Amino acid sequence: MSDRVLKDRNDRRVTAADVANSAGVSRATVGYVLNNTPGTRISPETRRRVLDEATRLGYRPSTAAQALARGRSKIVLVVLPDWPLEITLRTQLDEAARVLDEAGYAVIVHTDHGSEHAQPLWKLVEPEVVVGLVPFTPAQVRSIRAAGISRITPDPELSPDIGAIPAVVAGAQLQVRHLASLGHQALAFASPADPRLADLAAVRRTAAEREAAALGVEVRDARAVDHRDDALPSVLHAWLSAGITGVVAFNDDVAGTIAGTAVRANISVPEDLAVVGHDNTPMASYFVPTLSSVGIDSVGFGRWMAQQALNLAEGRPGTDELPAPTAFLIERESTSPAR
Repeated sequence: MSDRVLKDRNDRRVTAADVANSAGVSRATVGYVLNNTPGTRISPETRRRVLDEATRLGYRPSTAAQALARGRSKIVLVVLPDWPLEITLRTQLDEAARVLDEAGYAVIVHTDHGSEHAQPLWKLVEPEVVVGLVPFTPAQVRSIRAAGISRITPDPELSPDIGAIPAVVAGAQLQVRHLASLGHQALAFASPADPRLADLAAVRRTAAEREAAALGVEVRDARAVDHRDDALPSVLHAWLSAGITGVVAFNDDVAGTIAGTAVRANISVPEDLAVVGHDNTPMASYFVPTLSSVGIDSVGFGRWMAQQALNLAEGRPGTDELPAPTAFLIERESTSPAR
């Protein structure tokens, strides 16, 4: 092997053409041998020479070229919104990845931060399907299609607004129903201070307000809360002064912030202020007081998301109907009947 070939090997990826040149055979012969193409007349000696040269040169096949040759990449790209990766989302992704892995598909997870600095991953890999956790924006759809990808879920032509997705709003509705059933007539909605969750929090707040109005109760205040805010105890006392006795928390972290702050401010939970969280995380059961919370079937939703991707990838008929949310409330120490 010449010095030039050695230099090329160090500077760039070894190609099938390099193997052909070193073995003294045609590029087509290398392709037949490396792909084990049936029906070709290649002598055992030539086959062995090609394989030996490929090993010696450190040849590794291009996955992109292989995908192009067979028309399949067996890759599913899951695009996440710019949200914190909390336990509910991790559970959903883990289950989706397990289902897809069993079907022979690799899963790549990409968070779209909305930045113009980095190329979106659908332009850099060749996924068979692009899956969104929430409906894609028109700009995203144009970009995905411009990359030559047509299999997209949720269907861009049919995707509802995020506020119309049952699994997104079911928890907030159930939180309000729980507090209303305990006789709480005036509620507050507490959201996280993380700006990445502002849009989702607004959707859940709207769902809570609509459910409250339907049940004849009132959401009197809604605000973001931060455990680092020294003014939070004053906020809770102001809620009590306004007659608020129940709090709908965006998630269990927020519920814990409210309940912990209340206890330190000599506000009794749940006697003075009932608090219900969302996601039923492990913290809900070991926090003091333990937190009432809404659980969502994240495993089931992950399976459904994976099946949608498989239906598209395999050309099977799917369904545009969103899965009915399996939401359930676990009543613990942080809620009790209103006085």
